[in-house]
Amino acid sequence: MTTGLDRNPEAIRPELSGDGDPGPRRRPLIGGYGSTGLRVGAATLWLSLIVLLPLGAILWQSVGGGWEAFWSAVTSPAAIASFRVTLTISIGVTVVNAVFGLLVAWVLTRDQFPGKRLVDALIDLPFALPTIVASLVMLALYGPASPVDLQLQHTKWGVGIALLFVTLPFVVRSVQPVLLELDHEVEEAAASLGANNYTILTKIILPALLPSLLSGAGLAFSRAIGEFGSVVLIGGAVPGETEVSSQWIRTLIENDDRVGAAAISIVLLAISFVVLFILRAIGSRAAKREALAR
Repeated sequence: MTTGLDRNPEAIRPELSGDGDPGPRRRPLIGGYGSTGLRVGAATLWLSLIVLLPLGAILWQSVGGGWEAFWSAVTSPAAIASFRVTLTISIGVTVVNAVFGLLVAWVLTRDQFPGKRLVDALIDLPFALPTIVASLVMLALYGPASPVDLQLQHTKWGVGIALLFVTLPFVVRSVQPVLLELDHEVEEAAASLGANNYTILTKIILPALLPSLLSGAGLAFSRAIGEFGSVVLIGGAVPGETEVSSQWIRTLIENDDRVGAAAISIVLLAISFVVLFILRAIGSRAAKREALAR
């Protein structure tokens, strides 16, 4: 007894004709070639409105007083001091968070313990918490009435802890998905061949994690050099000590020096862009080497 499928083999694989050649295929409703130009145009328009136009406006304002005014604003003693404080603390915070962010991501993906979901949710808290609230939290914990008897207000350590708090999620959330996708069989094979934990970590795991780790570190650094709310209370804006560049920008705006504020902003934007570009270029090369090694 034959069935309808026996009489019509093409019903099983309608994409093939009777002689095995691919027949006409339906074009996908989403992602077809005809809509590429529309998607690119819409994305470009949105990017221009949200990113490029504001950046162009701040650039235009920064040079509104001429090159001499721009150079004077970014090389003034107060500006140089704020750059030094900002970059020194931000670099330290980025290095610390790169190490401990990787550790936290490892614990959340490889270890099982009570309250794991709660800890995983807490990682995103700095994203949702207003930064001024973070500054209040730091002040309550490390201010004059510190319950742990640790007074860090108006110190670089206080600013650093505040920046550690707001930048930790960038590293954790960048590394965590890659850790979840790592093939455990490769690690087990290396262990069966006699590799110890240190060798597995440095030769197998870290090379695979390097692109995402650098990306997260770059985002954390960029956030740190532009942070304002979380350091405004705990730092106190002591000139040359705890006054970061974002606080110096506020001072310039309060003094009606918008050209100077825009100039400082452009310098911070340029530093952030260069750091992100370099780190992502290094990460891209590392990813290509890892792919070739496989």
